[in-house]
Amino acid sequence: MSTRILLADDHQIVRDGLRALIAKEPDMEVVGEAENGRDAVRLAKDLQPDIVVMDVTMPDLNGMEATRQVHRRAPDCRVLALSVHADRRFMTEMLKAGASGYLLKDCAFEDLVIGIRTVLEGRTYLCPRIADAVNGRGPASEARPTGSVLTPREREVLQLLSEGHGTKQMARRLHVSTRTVDTHRQHIMDKLDIHSVAELTKYAVRHGLTGLEP
Repeated sequence: MSTRILLADDHQIVRDGLRALIAKEPDMEVVGEAENGRDAVRLAKDLQPDIVVMDVTMPDLNGMEATRQVHRRAPDCRVLALSVHADRRFMTEMLKAGASGYLLKDCAFEDLVIGIRTVLEGRTYLCPRIADAVNGRGPASEARPTGSVLTPREREVLQLLSEGHGTKQMARRLHVSTRTVDTHRQHIMDKLDIHSVAELTKYAVRHGLTGLEP
C-alpha cells in the first residue's frame, strides 16, 4: 500500500520537482498539492493523506499555523516541514506546532525520502544539517523571537494584514465580523507595541509568519 503524500508549497516549480522525484518511489504517491497553508488544511481534511510535506513560509496561512490546524482536522496525518530557514527557532516552532520532522530545502532528495519513512514510523526526523546544529556540531542562524506571544488567530490576522488584505477581506477569509478583526488587530499592536502596518509587516517577515520575501 502506497504512502499518500500531500505537497504544500507556494512555488509550482518546487511542487513539480517533488512530485516527479516522489513518483520514482514505488511505495509513495502524491495525492494532492496546495499552494498556501489554508488550502493545505482543507486538502488534508478532505484527502486524509499519510504525510503532508509542509513549506514553513507560505501566503494566506503559514506552515506553522497550517500544521496546528492539520492536526486538529486530520489527526492521523503527520507533517514533515520543508524550509529554507536553518534557524533553530523556526525548527522548534514547527515541532511545537506538531510537525514530526524538519528538512531544509537544500538537502538531498534522499533526505526527504528518509524523513518520510522516519516520521511514518512515529519518530522525529531532522535533516543532517539541522541535527548537527541542534547538537552543537555545526553553524545555525541566530534564533529570533517569534510571534508566540500572539494567539493562533492573532497570528493569522497579522499574516493577512502584512500581505495587504483589508479588514473586510480578512473577515470573509476568517468567517468573523469586521469588528472582531479590528479587535484582533488592536490586541496585536498592544502586545507587540507596534503601531504601524509597515512595522507589523516587517515583524511578520522577520519571524516567518508571512510568505512575503524579506
